[in-house]
Amino acid sequence: MQRRFLTLALFNCIFVMMKTLRQLLTLLLLFNALPILAQQNPNEYVEDKPVLMKNEATFGLNFHTSGTIGIQFRRSYNLTGYKKWIFEGDIIGMKHPKEIKTVNRYFDNAKSYVYGKQNTLNIIRLGTGIQKTLFSKAERNGVEIRFLYSGGLSLGITKPVYLNILKPTGKGGEFDVVVEKYNPEEHFVDNIYGRAPFTEGLDEINFHPGAYGKIGFNFEYAPIFEDVKSLEIGAIVDVYPKDIPIMALIDNKKFFLTFYITLMYGRKW
Repeated sequence: MQRRFLTLALFNCIFVMMKTLRQLLTLLLLFNALPILAQQNPNEYVEDKPVLMKNEATFGLNFHTSGTIGIQFRRSYNLTGYKKWIFEGDIIGMKHPKEIKTVNRYFDNAKSYVYGKQNTLNIIRLGTGIQKTLFSKAERNGVEIRFLYSGGLSLGITKPVYLNILKPTGKGGEFDVVVEKYNPEEHFVDNIYGRAPFTEGLDEINFHPGAYGKIGFNFEYAPIFEDVKSLEIGAIVDVYPKDIPIMALIDNKKFFLTFYITLMYGRKW
């Protein structure tokens, strides 16, 4: 009796397994047939996969944590469907973290200036790197997420700061305003009238070659496949062999770490 019960139970289990397997196979066949049914429906829109574009060129505005707004150009070439070789160039203004604008309160119409600033610093970057696609666009209105890293030449360009200086005439509190290069031993808050025109000192420019490294994430969201509209966030470090003389009265440094956001526009072809 016990053997007969075990045999019936075994056959019952096999029957249930076969029935379940048949149901799974039916569902699998229906699932695989859905794309075919969709293609056979003339009213169903099926989006074609876009043609792979091999080239990309963009221009952008760079906002970063240590200076003025910069500009960026980037040229990209496809290595694979998900990897690009990039060539880029940046031009930005860099500030010392201790820069504070002030103004001479004792004279009307005085211009603002940064007390103790010896040189302005602008940086030109030229480099190359790799950009990888982490997530492609699911639809035309989707977002493509990319990761990139690059590095290359960072050329620091310093220009001496010139100021409008008050010189007493010897006549009852009257002053002449003359333009002089900032000298921390002669120019103080009481005799500085303000900054001089930027063109002063252009013939005294110095160059400081160095290197930079960049990592970032790029979010490309253009609704038209041939266009490029993207937001990029990341970090950049610029390194130089010697300290860059921006300030005269406090310590300067040879490396600059900045975080940036870049708005980029361009085309693919």
